Amino acid sequence: MQPKPELAAAEPAGWKRNIALFLGGQTVSLFGSMLVQYAVMWYLTLTTKDGVVLALSTIFGFLPQAIISIFGGVWTDRHNRKLLIMGADAAIAAATATLAILMFLGNRDLWLIYAALAVRSVGAGIQGPAVGALLPQIVPTERLLSINGLNQTIQAGMMLVAPPVAAVLYATLPLAAILSVDVVTAAIGIGLLALIPVAKVLRSDAEPTGYFTDLAGGFRYVFTHPLIRWLLALYAVVMVLAAAPSFLTPLMVARTFGEEVWKLTVLELSFSIGMMLGGATIGIWGKRFSRMGLIIGSSIAFGALSIGMGLSTNLWVFFGFMFLIGLAVPAFSTPSMTVLQETVEPDRQGRVFGFFGIVSALAMPVGMAVFGPLANVRSVEFVLIASGLVTFVAAAAALWSPSGRRALKAARSHADPLSHGQPEEAPAG
Repeated sequence: MQPKPELAAAEPAGWKRNIALFLGGQTVSLFGSMLVQYAVMWYLTLTTKDGVVLALSTIFGFLPQAIISIFGGVWTDRHNRKLLIMGADAAIAAATATLAILMFLGNRDLWLIYAALAVRSVGAGIQGPAVGALLPQIVPTERLLSINGLNQTIQAGMMLVAPPVAAVLYATLPLAAILSVDVVTAAIGIGLLALIPVAKVLRSDAEPTGYFTDLAGGFRYVFTHPLIRWLLALYAVVMVLAAAPSFLTPLMVARTFGEEVWKLTVLELSFSIGMMLGGATIGIWGKRFSRMGLIIGSSIAFGALSIGMGLSTNLWVFFGFMFLIGLAVPAFSTPSMTVLQETVEPDRQGRVFGFFGIVSALAMPVGMAVFGPLANVRSVEFVLIASGLVTFVAAAAALWSPSGRRALKAARSHADPLSHGQPEEAPAG
C-alpha cells in the first residue's frame, strides 16, 4: 500500500533536524513522566496497601484523558499543534511542581495526588491527538511508517530503562524529589519543541465554523468513513482484549510458576524487548508490507499468542509468548497510526486521533473490569484462552464486514485501501 499521490505532501525542509528535535524532546519528557508514574504507583501501594486507593488512582489517571481527548481533537484541528503540546506539557509540569512543593512542605493528603494525576491525564488527552496530527506536518508522507516505528521503539526502550531508574530513585529520594525530575524533563521537552517551526493547519472549510459544529463534524466523519470506522472498531476490540495478557500475566506467573521477583522481571523484559525489536523492525522494513496486512495479521496473532500463553506449562515458553506479544504490538499500532495519518485530511486528523485517544484511555480499565474479577473465579489460563478465542471471533467478524473485505483485498494486492475508504456522505465541518 502506498499513500495516495494527492495526499503526499512535498518533503518539508529540514525535516530530519525537526524530527530529531521532536523525538528527542518527546523522549526526555516521556522518561520523566514514566519515572513519576512508577514512583507514584509504588508510593500509593507501599504507604496505603489499599486496593481502593489504587483503583481511584487508575480512575483519576485514565478517565480525564478519555473525556478530554475528543475536545483535544477539536482544539488540535483549530489551533497550532505545537503550541497545544507545549501548553499541555507546561500545565502538567506546573501541577507536578505544585504537588512536589506541597509534599516538601509535609502535605501527604491523597486528594493532592489524585488532583495531580487528573491534571496529568487531561494533559495527555490534549497531547495525544496533537502529537499524532503534528507528525505528518514535519515528516514526509513516505517516511511516516518508519518514524512511527522509531517512535514505538523509543517508547519501548523507555519501558526498559525507566523502571530500574525509578527504583533507584525511589530507594534514595523522597517522592517530592522524583516529581521535581519530571518538571526538569518537561522543560527540556518544551524547549526542544519550541525550536521546530510548525504552522497552523489551514482549514478546508469555506466558512469559519463553531466549536460544536467542528465536534459534530468529527463524529460524522469518523462514523461515516468506512475505513476509519472499521479501524476504530477493530482497534477498540483488540485493545480491550489485550488487557488480559497485559495485566494478568504477572498473576499467572505468581500462581503457576512461582512468586520469585526475577520471574516477574523477566516477564516484563520479554515484553519490552519484543516491543522494542518490533518497533525497529517495522521502522526499517515495514514499508515492504501492506499496512492493512500488518494490522490484520497482528490482530490474529494476538489471539493465537493469548491462547498459547494460556496453554503454556513451561515458564520459558511462556516468556517466549510474551516476547512475541511485544513484537506484535508495533505491527498493529504503528501501521494503524500511519494509515490514519495518510488517509485523513490534515484539518480533521486531530478529531480522528481524539477518538482513538478515548479508546486507548478506556480500553485497559474496561478490559480489566471484566477480566480482573473473572480471574478471581477462574484460572488466569482460562481467561487468557477465552480472550484469545474472542479475539479470533472479533477478527473474523471484522474481516467479513464490507469494510474488512475491502481491507483484506487491499492487503493481498498491496493496493491502496484509501480509495475504498471514502466517506459515505460528505461530512460537514
